[in-house]
Formats: sequence, structure tokens, C-alpha cells
Amino acid sequence: MSSVQRPVAITIGDPAGIGPEIIVKAFRDAPDVMPGCFVAGDVGTVRRAAQALAVPGVLAPPVAVIEMPGDVVGVPPGCIPVLQAIEPPEIAIAVGQISALAGRMAGDCVVWAARAALRGEIAAIVTAPLHKEALSAAGFSFPGHTELLQAEAAAYLGRPIAKVPVRMMLANDELRTVLVSIHMSLRDAIEAVTFDGVLETLRITQTALTAVLGRAPRIGVAGLNPHAGEGGLFGSEERDIIVPAISAAQSEGIDADGPHAPDTIFMRARAKANGAGEFDVVIAMYHDQGLIPVKYLGVEKGVNVTLGLPLVRTSPDHGTAFDIAGMGRADPSSLVEAVRMAKSLSGAVRDA
Repeated sequence: MSSVQRPVAITIGDPAGIGPEIIVKAFRDAPDVMPGCFVAGDVGTVRRAAQALAVPGVLAPPVAVIEMPGDVVGVPPGCIPVLQAIEPPEIAIAVGQISALAGRMAGDCVVWAARAALRGEIAAIVTAPLHKEALSAAGFSFPGHTELLQAEAAAYLGRPIAKVPVRMMLANDELRTVLVSIHMSLRDAIEAVTFDGVLETLRITQTALTAVLGRAPRIGVAGLNPHAGEGGLFGSEERDIIVPAISAAQSEGIDADGPHAPDTIFMRARAKANGAGEFDVVIAMYHDQGLIPVKYLGVEKGVNVTLGLPLVRTSPDHGTAFDIAGMGRADPSSLVEAVRMAKSLSGAVRDA
């Protein structure tokens, strides 16, 4: 099956959260985007979400059960193709509550989708939000999607996890940022700012963004400390670690520049109505440094992309939102954007 024919799998996320709801809404509200996609998850969960959204005058799309990914091509327009990728739960999932069962369902769906992608059965994975505490309660030893997918890829390739380096990129129409470290404490994240870690981030970003843009990206690098260290007055990491890593990247032909003050570099990189920003992407030293600016510009348009994997994975830029789960209020826009980007990156079917 060629890459153009392979479908995109959308995992249901934590069934106690808004994942099933935004999936149903995406199929209902974005019919031009969703052809070629199917849900990898639990049929009953998706059906309940669809039924919950059925109100007078607004009928939720029917669920069509498929047996294998390729069956999506035979599903009638207006239906939600769902593949039963996991064991159906024996008890109902309490919406809005953390549970090991919900965490197990979410994690198992991701494992199924990762293995299908690595075998070449699907073109890409779009992951609805999971809850990290529920995932841990289910016995998974990974703090989130990124690390779980990294482990699956390493096992498939027969390599140690450290030999399959990955990075998180968060992107919207105005800004892209790639993180040196992902899910760890701030204290540990500072220790993770190493020469090798920064250089590896620059290399992964160069490879991934060249494929996306069709040219080498202009990469801006944020400092770790206020004012990018102010020449060593506010910290030595820029002088001793980040600058040497940038120099090494430049010697490899990577268009990297910095380190720049973290409180201004994102404004410089932001695309505006009158043209592109100064940089195509910003390398941020830790999780919140990079994610706060992108999320501030609009969570509904943000997409999380995992770089460095031998598969395409995107996700919406928000969490499980237990506080509004089951209320019909969740916005599917970020999920729709994640599907668009997954199709763009993978060359999957875009139109009906």
C-alpha cells in the first residue's frame, strides 16, 4: 500500500477526557479534512460520545466499524470509521475522573497505533490527549506520548532508547518552537542543557524542518538565563554550552543563530500579516519556555509534532480537560489542525 493510500489513525486519548468528544466533532464539523482517517480505539466509547452530542437539529455522524486500516476506503461519507484496537472495557468509564482503566485504554491505543505505523500499515498517528497520572496508574513507565512512542520505535528498530533521540515541536500559523528537554522538573531541565543535547536538537530540527519547508530552516536559539546570560553575569550556560553547540551546528551547515534573550526571541520569530518572522523556528531550552509563547497565541490552532521518530505523529495542543469532559463544550479545532499537519507531513489522502 503506497503512502498516498495509507490512512491516518486517530487514537482516542483518555476516554474520561474530551478526546472522544473532539474526535466526533472533528468528523462532524470538518468533513473536508477527515477523509482517509479512522479512530483507533474503542467502538463503544466513540458511540457514546457521538450519542451524547446528538441534539435536535444536530445529528452526530454514525459509527462504522472497520476490521483493518485499509477498510477506511469503503466507509460511506459522513460516518466515523472506528477500529477496535483494544479490549473493550468491562465497566463504564467515569467521565472527568482519573482511573487506571482509562489510562490503560489510552496507552494501549497508542501502542497499537505506533506498531501499525512502524509496520507501514498507516501513514501517520494523531493522538487525542491522555492523562499522565492515569497513564502512570495503569502501569506505564512513560510520562507521556512522546516517550512512549520513542520506546516503541527503539524496540522496533532494535536500538537503545538513547539511540532514537526525539524532540517536541509545537507549531501554529505564527510560530514554531522545538524543545531541548520535554517532560521533567525544571531543576532537571536545567541539567539537561548540555552541549550534546543542544547540538542534537539543532540537527533534528534541521532535518525535520527541511522536509517540511523544502529548504533549510532559519533557526533561532533561545538562551537559558535572563538576557541570554548577559555575558556570564546571569549564568554561564550560554557561554560554556549553548554557544559552542551553535558553532558546531554552523560548521555542519546548519543556519543557527543565537543564543538570544528568551523574552524577545519569540516575538522576533513570530510570523506577521506582512510577512515571515526573523526565524522559521526557535529552539527553547525547556518545556515551558517554548510552550507558553505558542499556546498564548492560541491553543485552538496549536499542533504538537514529535520530531526524530521513524513515523509521523501529531497531536492537539491541549490536555484532557476533565473539567468540561462530557459537557459538549470542547473545541475540536486543534485536533483538526493536527490532522491537517499529519496529512501534510505524511502525504496521506487529503480529500474525499
